[in-house]
Amino acid sequence: VQLQASGGGLVQGGGSLRLSCAASRRTVSNNAMGWFRQVPGKEREFVAAISWNGGNILYADSVKGRFTISRDNAKSTVYLQMNSLKFDDTGVYYCAAGLRPVPASTSTGYIYWGQGTQVTVSS
Repeated sequence: VQLQASGGGLVQGGGSLRLSCAASRRTVSNNAMGWFRQVPGKEREFVAAISWNGGNILYADSVKGRFTISRDNAKSTVYLQMNSLKFDDTGVYYCAAGLRPVPASTSTGYIYWGQGTQVTVSS
């Protein structure tokens, strides 16, 4: 399974971006999907995750109320709508396909990873 993340870029603080992650196989429709982010020198950080059918969603406390994760299984794609962006949201954002249908908030719960897309928020 290959995951292709896109939608990153440079945005001013307070702005919005929408990330997309397209999977090469529809079998990921049976798996939870997640977004993580990483900045140099720090560990990869959980951002959001969604169950196979969208019925169970997890968010990191730092993004609750600002980010929204969703998925379209017909398109094998998961999205991350990011609003009210802050400087601390800067990083490389990775999408991942989970081991199970239910979402996990740790990287060990994911088996396939995309290549990452850079998000830079200017202060």
